[in-house]
Amino acid sequence: MNKTELVALLAEKADVTKKDAEKVLSSFVDVVGDALKKGDKIQLVGFGTFEARKRAARTGKNPQTNAVIKIPATTVPAFKAGKALKDIVAGK
Repeated sequence: MNKTELVALLAEKADVTKKDAEKVLSSFVDVVGDALKKGDKIQLVGFGTFEARKRAARTGKNPQTNAVIKIPATTVPAFKAGKALKDIVAGK
């Protein structure tokens, strides 16, 4: 499913216009991104948890040349599904 299809389904389910549904979806993505950037954690009970996780610096190998390279530390977004979402996907 792409963004356009998601917006259409949200609009239909919430009985709002596609334009309003797209505004809400874009706002949600912006809010989550801003919160994770600040280091906050967003927990939606039953759905899941969004958080920023730190990855330590490490060494790796260039597969073409076998040269050892340094991979710097970074922060990445992560999502952990909640029990209700896991049950929906499992068909329970």
